[in-house]
Amino acid sequence: MIYEFYNEKGDLQIAVKPNPGPQEMFLCSDADIVIYGGAAGGGKSFGLCLEVVKYINNPRYGAVIFRRTAKQVTGEGGLWARSTEIFPKAAATPKEGKLQWVFPSGAKVTFAHMEYEKDKYNWDGTEIPYIGFDELIHFTESQFFYMLTRNRSMCGVKPYVKATTNPDVDSWVANFIAWWINQETGYPIEERAGKLRWFYRLGEKLYWYNTKKEAMKKHPQLADVAEPKSVTFIPAKLEDNPPLIESDPNYRANLLAQGTVWRERLEKGNWKVKPEAGKVFNRTWFKFIDTLPIGKYIEVRSWDKASTEGGGAETAGVKIRYCYQQQIYVVVDLQHGHLSRHRREHLMRETAEADGEDCNIVIEQEPGSGGKDSAEISVANLAGFNVHAERATGDKVTRAQPYAAQVEAGNIYLLKGEWNKYFVDQHHNFPDGQLKDVVDAGAGGFNWLVRNKGGDWADVFASGATQEESGW
Repeated sequence: MIYEFYNEKGDLQIAVKPNPGPQEMFLCSDADIVIYGGAAGGGKSFGLCLEVVKYINNPRYGAVIFRRTAKQVTGEGGLWARSTEIFPKAAATPKEGKLQWVFPSGAKVTFAHMEYEKDKYNWDGTEIPYIGFDELIHFTESQFFYMLTRNRSMCGVKPYVKATTNPDVDSWVANFIAWWINQETGYPIEERAGKLRWFYRLGEKLYWYNTKKEAMKKHPQLADVAEPKSVTFIPAKLEDNPPLIESDPNYRANLLAQGTVWRERLEKGNWKVKPEAGKVFNRTWFKFIDTLPIGKYIEVRSWDKASTEGGGAETAGVKIRYCYQQQIYVVVDLQHGHLSRHRREHLMRETAEADGEDCNIVIEQEPGSGGKDSAEISVANLAGFNVHAERATGDKVTRAQPYAAQVEAGNIYLLKGEWNKYFVDQHHNFPDGQLKDVVDAGAGGFNWLVRNKGGDWADVFASGATQEESGW
């Protein structure tokens, strides 16, 4: 399959060929619903955009490609950026205010988001021959199936849906494509890649069949009014996208640098692995040191606050130091407890005075006005210190991901102390354990250090102790 682009005079400008293998299968499949991906780097978003080119000479053809949020559409390397690599070659005119491209024939493709459940109703009354979903696991099941009611066509193109995805064992997508996945290993079944199955959805229940004829035979009452939908799943990995490997040889290293759960998902396309005790953090990954390394460093005390006595969530303050010469992170101290608001603020002030003015302080600000007010109280309480209130974004497991990867890689040490066992136990049990506050505080401090420790550590090293002097 080769996509050829011509100018208004009919001269060939460029020919684009999809990568052989999964990407080409994705573009060639005639299933009503084609789901593509399962790992990072397989050329998924590019494939969604390239699909549009098939029908750009049809003046009545229209396509809409969705991501869950507007930022994901327009962000660096996102859908809109991918589209600028393709559609100008087909003489399309961008309408950036509408996130839309219009081709010379009048055919259109629009990029849109569906952040909230109710946003699906914004598309009532529309007729969309091709609907694309980028990262299908981010959409709800009801959003997806509701949009099938908008997937209709009067332009001569049979309506169809194409979607890309990464693995998530807890998503509805995992159940939807279960036939294509080995339920014991979590990896795609190679011989089923690209094979079609058919379903009827009655109410909210799916009825699956191996052939269209079988499906219609089982539901004779529907045969004359509604044909079953065909579905296929086509897995892809980084090695299926040679252009990315060639342009960014270090991308695989980025995947390998992830923690166990995310590496299995993004590098290997595993649909069964999930964050659970011993897999996000494992007690065997932590290293211990007797004394702090000598040399230049930056450190932070990160607080995850609670105001409860006798149970429930607890207040936790984790102190982490980044040592420039050794290029390691050292957890220096842990303060924690089920405290009243007054006792909590007293502990935070007392700890700041013990840590000293050179220790940065980060306070996690919970969403909403209550979280903002609580953060402001703590900031005022810590007047005279370098304190930062930072909003918590994303779920706890996602926030802990970069932190967990460095623990597994052996780049985070614990200064030996009585608090070590409690610290390690809570990390090992994350996210299944009842308490997660120490992990939240640790992740908050680590993420702050990554953003603020600066660039070239060698410049700092040159003015500090030598590696031999530091004992490392």
